[in-house]
Amino acid sequence: MLRPNQSSVPQRVAIFGASGHTGRFAVAELLHRGITPIAVGRNLAALADAGFPRNEVILRQASVDDAPSLDRAFEGASAVINCAGPFLETADAVAAAALRCGIHYLDVSAEQSSTLETLENFDSAARTAGVAVVPSMSFYGGFADLLATAAMGDWEYADTIDVMIGLDSWHPTRGTRITGAKNTAERLAVADGKLVAVSSPRSEKDWLFEDPFGHQAMVEVPFSEIVLISRHLKVTELHTWLNRLALDDIHNAATPAPKAADYLGRSLQQFVVEVVSARDGDTRSIRARGRDIYAFSATLICEAAERLLDGRFTTAGALSPGEAFDSSELLSALTPNHITLQMASTAQPLDQF
Repeated sequence: MLRPNQSSVPQRVAIFGASGHTGRFAVAELLHRGITPIAVGRNLAALADAGFPRNEVILRQASVDDAPSLDRAFEGASAVINCAGPFLETADAVAAAALRCGIHYLDVSAEQSSTLETLENFDSAARTAGVAVVPSMSFYGGFADLLATAAMGDWEYADTIDVMIGLDSWHPTRGTRITGAKNTAERLAVADGKLVAVSSPRSEKDWLFEDPFGHQAMVEVPFSEIVLISRHLKVTELHTWLNRLALDDIHNAATPAPKAADYLGRSLQQFVVEVVSARDGDTRSIRARGRDIYAFSATLICEAAERLLDGRFTTAGALSPGEAFDSSELLSALTPNHITLQMASTAQPLDQF
């Protein structure tokens, strides 16, 4: 463990893009954990209209085009959570400001290009500053990396890793639609141990999830977990699959944004993620189920932020979630309130995590 926090002074975490859909969930999650949020955005009026509890949330204005404003906004924080996409437009500026302030950086990017650049550009500076830079700590990206790391266990390599994602619906936020329209880079998978462009048209396969998802038609749709997993796990073939039902939703311009269905603001959306690793005829798999990918991303990144504040991370530098944290321990901390987990192998039947 690194730099354990023994101070009795309340911790502060800045959230860039706090008035957005995921940002609001992150503010609420930090408050729930007893951490003071510094809500940062380009527009103070939008922050004021977000309805954050007065005297509990600090509001500050900053823009990625104004580096000094970011430095002022992050003053007094111990970490920065970036919830403002597209991350190819924000991650570099926000991460650079975090390092100037000597504090940790996390984001919820699902963009492969942004994640690659963040890992490559900030590792040396983060090590020098003694802080962690952890991109893509979100449902798409870091979650699958943590699951794959836990499933691999003591295996030193895998022949194949398949990430199977099932959603019963996908009502995209405005930010998701904007990012999708701008994210035109080639998607990458791993073949023969190397990052390669996914062929077009994309591969398809069928997958049988447990009820209520059942049989689903799947399409290869790699997100940032490909970059994260391949960074620290040795695997010959690595692919991510998303059910066609979810793709049809997000490709339909008429699909509305998420609608709150409980007092926490979560939608009714259900998700399942299965990660299957195989080598030499043996398999190891892990299955996770939960609700609302946006709300869950906020919970996941706030759990990571709290661990960074407490010194529960492996080392300084630019790291994938599976490198930065004890994957099994972090995932266990999210059960049973946020996800359910089960593991199985060819040598052992499915068991509760």
